Amino acid sequence: MYLNPYLSFDGNCGEAFAFYADVLGGKILMQMSYDQAPPDVGMEVPAGAEKRVMHIRMQLADSVLMGSDSPPGRGVTASGFHISLNMDDLAKAETVFARLSEGGQVMMALQKTFWARGFAMFTDRFGTPWMINCE
Repeated sequence: MYLNPYLSFDGNCGEAFAFYADVLGGKILMQMSYDQAPPDVGMEVPAGAEKRVMHIRMQLADSVLMGSDSPPGRGVTASGFHISLNMDDLAKAETVFARLSEGGQVMMALQKTFWARGFAMFTDRFGTPWMINCE
């Protein structure tokens, strides 16, 4: 058994995942818009959702990050969790923090703590909450 986060967006899922793949070195393995759903499943595509991402999957080392766009008017705000990046290389952690947090809201900039050489908490410009931990 393993866990992988599934993120919801309000129309910018593809842009967010392209950014995450670039910053984190991930690889998008699958991306499908609502209008690409097989016709025989009987799924009604909400008006305005045709080109929104119905499902996306990104591989990052041994981890998987998935997501989708909510149908128009049903967007959700992420709360009650953070995607935690655990890193060994402090210089890489600094680079990832700088790029992911740009245009977002930083709650705690990357800094030394009693448990880690570097720790940060922030929400990126797409509304996804992150933590970086470099022990």
